[in-house]
Parts: sequence; C-alpha cells; structure tokens
Amino acid sequence: MPDIPFVPIIIIVLIALIILVLATNLKIVQQSKAYVIERMGAFHAVWGVGVHFKVPFIERVAKAVSLKEQVVDFAPQPVITKDNVTMQIDTVLYFQITDPKLYTYGVEHPMSAIENLTATTLRNIIGDLELDQSLTSRDIINSKMRSILDEATDPWGIKVNRVELKNIIPPREIQDAMEKQMKAERERREAILQAEGQKQSQILVAEGEKQSVILRADAAKQAAIMKAEGEAEAILKVQQATAEALKLLNEADPTDAVLKIKALEAFQAAANGQATKLIIPSEIQGLAGLCASAKAAFETGNDGKKA
Repeated sequence: MPDIPFVPIIIIVLIALIILVLATNLKIVQQSKAYVIERMGAFHAVWGVGVHFKVPFIERVAKAVSLKEQVVDFAPQPVITKDNVTMQIDTVLYFQITDPKLYTYGVEHPMSAIENLTATTLRNIIGDLELDQSLTSRDIINSKMRSILDEATDPWGIKVNRVELKNIIPPREIQDAMEKQMKAERERREAILQAEGQKQSQILVAEGEKQSVILRADAAKQAAIMKAEGEAEAILKVQQATAEALKLLNEADPTDAVLKIKALEAFQAAANGQATKLIIPSEIQGLAGLCASAKAAFETGNDGKKA
C-alpha cells in the first residue's frame, strides 16, 4: 500500500478547519431579531436582518434580542389599600425592546428588574386608593402604571405598551361582605321594581277610570245638548207656526167678534191648565156675559114653544 504524502493531509485539514470556522462565524439574523456584537470585550455593533460574518476569536455575539412585543405575567403581589385592606393583585405586562444595546447593557436581569419595578409601582398606586376605588378604577390604575413603567424602563431600551390588572383578590371576609352587600342590593332593586310595577298598574287603572268618567260625562253632555237642541227646534217650529197663523189671521182681516171668540178659546185652554189664579180681561167677561144672555134667551124661547 503506497504511503499518502504528509503535506496533502495537512492541507486537507487546514481547508476543513477554514470551512468550519467560516460556517460557525457566518450568522443569519432572522426577522424581528437583533444581535448585539462585541469586539475585544467592547460593544461594536447591532446586527439587523440579513447575513453577517463575525471575525473569529475577536468578535462575539453578546446577546440575541427579540424585537417582538412580549408578554409577562407576574405572580400575585400583596398590596395594602389606603383603608388598610390587604389584597393580592397580579399584573400582565406588554412590552417591546426598542434599543438592543441599552437592553443589553442598561440593567442586569431586565425581567427581574421590571417585575420588582411593577410590584413597587403597584403598591404605591394602591396605597393612595381605598378598597372600593381599587376595585372600580382598573383603567386609571393601568394608565398610571403604564406611564410610570414606560418612563422608568426607557433607559433600558424597553417600551411598555400596556399594563393590565389580571386579578384583584380581596380577603375572604371582604369577599363575603361584598357578596352580602350585592345580594341586599339585588333584593332592594327587585323591591323597587315591584313597587314601580304596582305604581304603574294603579296609575293605569286610575287613568282608565278617569277616561271612563270623562267619556260618560261627555256622553251625558252630548245627550243634554241634543235634547236642548230638539226642544229649541220644537219651540222654534211652534213660534214659526204661531207667526204663520198670525200672518194668515192678519191677511184674513178678522172682525172683533172672531177675535173675542179666539180669546175665549185661549182662555179656556189656559183654564184647563195648572194655574191657580186667572186674570180675565174685560173683553172676555163681556163676551161671556153676551153668551150667557144669548143662552138664556134661547132657553126662554124654547119654553114658550113648549107651552
């Protein structure tokens, strides 16, 4: 078996080492990623998306940073309200790294720093609020915390986008008292609704009775009006008939005897009425005497004939 020359083996090994070094120092930075590069122990550059070559044994990747928005759910923290009630509150933090260099060199253990900063900020804000305000002012607490944390983490290259209070857990006795209060409030609202319903029902009944009375009164009024109109129309017709009769009588030019006879007929009709006193005109008295004399003379004449 022929011996392999020693020099070609060294060349092959060197070529393999060069390829290995090139492969290990060739870096491809992905989307939403950033590499912080140090050269000889000092900050050199921040690599963005693309292909980069790291100088072997001189440069190194100090930190690979994700530029995506990140979510951190912190464990519940004990806080004390202004009225000395201890609660457990856990928070959710949404943040994004905007400066990889500051994030790498600004603070040691950034997540731990953010968690502690969140806890202290939450305690300060809740300490100025009473229990009821803490339970009903989540939006205000979230806004204050986001503003404070965003300003505090700016030197670390971190932007805090949102802070949310995930759970607010008061003590068990407070929860029991709140449940009793809510139950009493629901019962009070139910009683109020029932009373309002009864009130509306009574109002509707009263309105119905009122409308019924008004309609009956209107009907009686209309009936009275129609009756009065009928009587007025009858009186008007009687007056018209009387006027027509007087007109015809005037046109006929009656004698005094006829007028006296008509007056006697009118007196007879009045006598048949309900009047208790009658005033007899002198003309009618004379006419009555004339009639009585005529009747006596007629009866005398009949007696003579009979004799």
